[in-house]
Amino acid sequence: MASLKDNPFLLILILCSFILYAHSQSSNSCDSPLNLVNPLPFDTSSFQCVVVWSAQSFVLRYVQASPNVWSFVLSAPNPNSYVAMGFSPDGQMVGSSAVVGWVEADGTLNIKRYYLGGQSSDAVTLDSSDSRLKISNSSIQLVQNQIYMAFQVTSDKPTMNLLYSFGPRGRLPASTSYTLVEHQERISTSLNYATGQFATTQKTAEASLRRSHGILNMLGWGILMPIGVMVARYMRQWDPIWFYSHVAIQSCGFVLGVIGVICGFVLQNRLKTPVKRHKGIGVFILVLGCLQVIAFLARPDKASKVRKYWNWYHFIVGRVLIFAAAVNVFYGIHLGKAGAGWNAGFASVLVLFFIITLILELRACTRK
Repeated sequence: MASLKDNPFLLILILCSFILYAHSQSSNSCDSPLNLVNPLPFDTSSFQCVVVWSAQSFVLRYVQASPNVWSFVLSAPNPNSYVAMGFSPDGQMVGSSAVVGWVEADGTLNIKRYYLGGQSSDAVTLDSSDSRLKISNSSIQLVQNQIYMAFQVTSDKPTMNLLYSFGPRGRLPASTSYTLVEHQERISTSLNYATGQFATTQKTAEASLRRSHGILNMLGWGILMPIGVMVARYMRQWDPIWFYSHVAIQSCGFVLGVIGVICGFVLQNRLKTPVKRHKGIGVFILVLGCLQVIAFLARPDKASKVRKYWNWYHFIVGRVLIFAAAVNVFYGIHLGKAGAGWNAGFASVLVLFFIITLILELRACTRK
């Protein structure tokens, strides 16, 4: 029989198998055992296990310890911020209670209970009332860069609507007031405690609605409207094609913009987020768009004496609308934390429009 020394390939194979086995044992999944340094004050042998947020490796273990006591252990990679699990009566963030844990820079472990009274940080406060969520035997451990939050809930049956989140990297709660900064990511699920089956609920709907709101408004007010203006200004020699093209493009932009605004109202109502400035600019743009539609329907004849003033009005309102739309699109990208890619993409479109407009203006001047 060949020895390991004589067969390096066999040695490498054994080493790889050992590394894979060690990795599988230390990974955060339901296949790996509950890896704790200190024993918990309640039994952990009969836990049910669910990977509740696979993208972030959030694993929830739970069991009904007695008729009115439930034991929970939430494990997640240490994000160098806080990890939170919320119990929501209706699936919404506002009105829910949360257990939040984090590791200080000096290694100090913290686990606190919070009440989420609103979207802003000052509305998320430490909760000392057992009337909302009665927590006992809470503890937190850090093992191989995995945070384990353990606690028990006194309830006949906890709410099925569970929220999970983590904070932005490097942003720990304040050491004195324990104020939480806004989460970086979150997810809302509905868990069937009996079967262990769960479904992602709110995050997918909110993300889809937010994306629709942004894309529709960007395309309608921010892209189609400027194109329609360029058609009306630089395609006059192709009469009446320019007129019908202008009307068709602006109509499409208006319809998409209105749908986008409606999506924004629905999204704001669901999130309860204070976006008064963004909402105010959006309503202002919608009003200008409606005024343009009314102006088109009530436009005077070309031979009328007031046609000149109507042209001035139509020109000014249209330009103000486009400028306000561009500003609000960038502001919406900022509020939605969509990232630099969206900013760069929309900015590239505006730069392209500017270059095309500049070229067409120069050509128009040379013809005169």
